[in-house]
Order: sequence, then structure tokens, then C-alpha cells
Amino acid sequence: MRTIIAGISCLLALMGARPASAEAPRNVILCIGDGMGFEHVRAAGIYLNGESGSLSFESFPAQGMLSTGAADDPITDSAASATAMASGRKVSNGVIGVAIPGDGHALPNLLDQAKQSGKLVGLVTTTELTHATPAAFGAHTPSRDRRGVIARGYLHHSRPDVMFGGGGAGLYADDARQAGYTVVTDRDELLCALNAGAMPLCGLFGKGNMPYEHDDNIGDTAVYETLPHLHETAMAAVEALSADPDGFFLMVEGGRIDHAAHDHQLERIIDETIEFSRTVADLAEWARGRDDTLIIVTADHETGGMSLVYPGARGVYPVVRWSTWGHTPVDVGIWATGQGAGLFEGTHDNADLPELINRAGDDR
Repeated sequence: MRTIIAGISCLLALMGARPASAEAPRNVILCIGDGMGFEHVRAAGIYLNGESGSLSFESFPAQGMLSTGAADDPITDSAASATAMASGRKVSNGVIGVAIPGDGHALPNLLDQAKQSGKLVGLVTTTELTHATPAAFGAHTPSRDRRGVIARGYLHHSRPDVMFGGGGAGLYADDARQAGYTVVTDRDELLCALNAGAMPLCGLFGKGNMPYEHDDNIGDTAVYETLPHLHETAMAAVEALSADPDGFFLMVEGGRIDHAAHDHQLERIIDETIEFSRTVADLAEWARGRDDTLIIVTADHETGGMSLVYPGARGVYPVVRWSTWGHTPVDVGIWATGQGAGLFEGTHDNADLPELINRAGDDR
């Protein structure tokens, strides 16, 4: 592990040798809707507002498409796609932040770069924190299944200043406390920690993935009376991270869109996508009027091959068809607002993101 960290330091030093103007905006917020294809977005907009194109991020000034293939397969998984978005390097499916194919060295990523620049960094998700997408920004291992390795990477090496998501799966409260984190497990504890200015901060909200938004409205189930929603954890992260005058990098994942799509659970897909849109709306409102912040919204891949047969209406679920229980190779959307947003128009590859983010720093 020491060899991996040393390799990251050397590579970051090389990255730092580029012209000083090629730096990311002061604040970068990357929002990833896991599995969120164009039709997922369309269905959620129609259900919520009665028309497509009506989710919060669809009004962003820059809109484009992103190709998503892995190094070894045109159909990516979350590990390979998130690694490409984090590091700019294509890897094989299942790989987290190391050069496979290649010699297996650790790939420096956006979180590493932000840390090197003196910024605060954060990871927020609705999945287990050691799941593939957040792991690609905070860990380095040949297999996404090595959850304990991923957790140790967070706690002892990348050390995000803020981590919020589901607990367990290798990441446990006692280990986080021993590593110097303040651990919170519900909304009240989170608010108290924010008021006290506690940092670094680890939110472990339950054991496993966060509950589906849709399930909170069924019968007597009301888990979100005590657990924070994604929009709350994302804004809590911004509150904690924005205290740094050097700025911050934050990855926010709506991770359970993908889980619901794998199971063809339309109601859950729509409610997860709506909550993701609400989260982006709150982040955009926070950034309104700032000239130093870039917000990017995209997906790691599409899941389910979903297409609308009958689009439905406001409050009426659509009729859909599916082409697979897995992922597909189709392009996904990318939307951006703020400093350098225009760079994200058109068609890009997911591995282009780090370069585009750094080029956005030149747009003032």
C-alpha cells in the first residue's frame, strides 16, 4: 500500500507540472446518477411535472452526451466507468482506480488532485460507501469486491474530509472513529456534528444501502423520519466543505437508480431519479451567483435498456419496455452549469472528464 501511495504522489507531481492556468475551478461538484439513462430522466420528468425536459439539471446551460465503454468491454460496469471519470484512464470492468490493463499502478484521480491542491474533498452516495462508484474516487484495488481494502483506503490513505452513505460492507463505525473521524448515524447526529464543526466526518446511515425513496411512502414505513435524504447529505457536505478558502471537490451519487433498474422496478426508479434531481436543484441554488463553482451531472452507464411505450402524465406512471436486466452500451447524458460549463457540450467519453474539469479552470 505504501508503494501505491508513493506512486500516486509521484504521478500527482507530474500532473502539477502542467501550466498553472490548467487548474480545476475552485469548487467542483460531480453528480452521478448510477444507471440513469435518457429514458429514466424523461420518465421522471413527466411523472413529476407532466412534461419531459423538466428535471432540475435539464435546464442547465450546457448539455451533451457521454460514451461509457470499459477497456475490455463496450458495456461498462460502475467500477470501470467511475474510474474513467475519476482518473481519465480506461480500465477493465471490476477494477477500482488501478491501471488494468497495464502494470496495475494506482491511478491518480480528481479527489487526489484536489487534496494535493489543498482543497477539502467529499463522497456522498445512497449506496454503501464502499460501493464501486464512490470507491473509484477514494480507493485503489484490482477488484471492486475487496470492500475491506476500499474502506482502509478511505480511512488511512485518501481520507475524504466528508463521507456520507450506507454503512457496513467493510466500513464500520469503530474503525472510522479509530481513524479520527466523527461518526454520525442519523439526521439529528449529522446536524449536531455540523453545528459543532466536526471534521473529518463520516455518516454511516444504516447497514447496507440507503432505503429506496419510494419505500418510505408505503404503509407505516417512515425510515426517512430519522435518516437524511440524499439532498440533505449533499447539502450537509457542501456546508462542511465550503468552509475551506481553497475550495472543494465533491462527488454525489444517486446510486439506487441502478439497483431499481436492474430489477425493472419503475416506481423506485422514478422516485430515486426525482430525489437525485432535487439534490441537484439544491446544489445549483447554493451555487447561484458564484463564479468559482462547476456542477456536472451525468451517469456512469444506462441500466435496463428502458424505453417509454406510453409516456404517462403528471402523477401517472408510464408504460415501459426493457431490453435487458443488465447495463447497456448506449451514451448517457451530461449537463453542466457554472465555471467552464460550455466545455461539456457535445459528445465526450467518460475518460475525458478530468481534462475537461481542469480546462474549466481557465474559463473566467
